[in-house]
Amino acid sequence: MSVTAFEPAFMPVGVLTAALQELTPRDVRDPDPDRAIEDWLAYAAELGADEIQLSAALHPDEADVPAEAMLDPVANTLDLRTPFDSERARRVRDAVEATGVGIADLGYFDNMLHADPATRRKKHDFMLRVFDAAALLGVRAVCGFIGKHPGKTVQENLADFEEGFVPLLHEARSRELEYRIEQCPMPGWTLDDSFHNNIGYTPGTWIALHQICERHGVGDQLRVHYDPSHAILMGQDTRSIFQFLKDEGYAFLISGFHVKGQVIDPKGLAAWGYGGQTIDRGDYVDGHPADDPAARANAWKKQLSLCEHELPGTARHDPLAYLQNRTVDWLDHQLAARELLDLDVRNTPLIVEHEYTAARVQDRDRLKPILQGSIAFTRRIDEAAACMFALQNEVLAGQGIPVQGVGRKAYST
Repeated sequence: MSVTAFEPAFMPVGVLTAALQELTPRDVRDPDPDRAIEDWLAYAAELGADEIQLSAALHPDEADVPAEAMLDPVANTLDLRTPFDSERARRVRDAVEATGVGIADLGYFDNMLHADPATRRKKHDFMLRVFDAAALLGVRAVCGFIGKHPGKTVQENLADFEEGFVPLLHEARSRELEYRIEQCPMPGWTLDDSFHNNIGYTPGTWIALHQICERHGVGDQLRVHYDPSHAILMGQDTRSIFQFLKDEGYAFLISGFHVKGQVIDPKGLAAWGYGGQTIDRGDYVDGHPADDPAARANAWKKQLSLCEHELPGTARHDPLAYLQNRTVDWLDHQLAARELLDLDVRNTPLIVEHEYTAARVQDRDRLKPILQGSIAFTRRIDEAAACMFALQNEVLAGQGIPVQGVGRKAYST
């Protein structure tokens, strides 16, 4: 009998640079924009990260949504007020080589189906600049949202996607890029009671979107950057989602991960359900939408009333919550990914996304041990899952030895 060697495959672990938005002070980075990337690569090396997800966003002077109105303000670590050219790319690649920290992908998270044509055009033009930067850096993917036109049904938005978004995917194909969609429903994007304001929020629409892309020859461009926090937010569990994709023949769709959890508040869930708070949020004043951006941010109570983001490793170990889908079981998450998805494991990034408000301090020295701990936790969880998978599915299976126990089952919770 041949003996299969024990060779676990680990995923690279990284961090989204929005975790510390102003690592480089504005008075330094605005006149020297690539300094922010150099500083973040050096900081990531101190954190013990293998890679960064490089956050791009419209400069605060150009953004259509004030930071005060956002739940988690984005970072324009990649500053694209001027085009990213070969000289800028050389400088960044030099910093990658010097620090030993790679760039997993570029992230630009915005509503690409915005209702206003001029605003939508501005966002699409910026996305093309992100694509250009990714190509020059030799990065293989850009991560972002699809978004939603709030005045249309989801079915109508699929048609809008086909007409308005697919051309972006043709541009991605010409640059040999993937566009990885993240599934956050973005409930706070609107002041009405709509909870799902990003049509790429669930596997059912991922498949519908991919089928549209296949008809237009850009199926290889559309992939998913899966974030389990959003599954918890919508009452789903990771293993069942992965099993569903496998059952439907779409286990290949996921090609990256945001490592961010969600902790459901049972009292908030009892009060509002998974649809979140619908009245008395504070985003309306005297029956009309508030003018103050900070007041408009109360639209996010649709989410905050029932849960809170988890930075991996900061929530208590809670087996009952895992079984109730009220927080992420990280070990089973990493096992299910290996068991059910079609992954190139060693090239599939785990990107720590820090949105746990209480720990989201914007001071590099205070934040450093927090991120170090979370990155280390994520790495060890993945290593444990990799070892279990290799031992059970390769070593024992190769010798015909059964695995003990039952384990968590899809569709059973």
